[in-house]
Amino acid sequence: MGTGCGSSGIWLLRGMRPDAILTTVDVDPEYQEMARAAFRRAGFPANRARLIQGRAMDVLPRLTDGAYDMVFVDAAKEEYPRFLTEALRLLRVGGIVVFNNGLEAAPVPDGPLSVPGAQRSVREVGRLIREDESLVPLLLPVGEGLLAAIREEAS
Repeated sequence: MGTGCGSSGIWLLRGMRPDAILTTVDVDPEYQEMARAAFRRAGFPANRARLIQGRAMDVLPRLTDGAYDMVFVDAAKEEYPRFLTEALRLLRVGGIVVFNNGLEAAPVPDGPLSVPGAQRSVREVGRLIREDESLVPLLLPVGEGLLAAIREEAS
């Protein structure tokens, strides 16, 4: 699941089992139509992707608990801690949650500079992941960084 999945959705679909379904959530119908067209051009049948229009924090609570192998978050960074809560509810044991812009979660010493709200939220989700014993944290230095966590057991 992701938000605004176009090219990232294609990469996810390529790595998924042939019978798996990609669920995306985006508030902008134009982005969804662009993603749908990109999936079609890449050769994926329409039934491989479920595109849901709406605000992620309105849609995610309506999705089935423990029914997802992966939750990919590329949305409002200020909401990352709330996305983590929803992701942990949605993931199966062994599932993974991935946050884009994860390099901002790297712990840094406190200093005189104030940290913007979005960066503070990304760092908070990094702290929550590190402190949760049911999660195996990963920080991948790809692009702006991917902060990931594998769910080992029920939270």
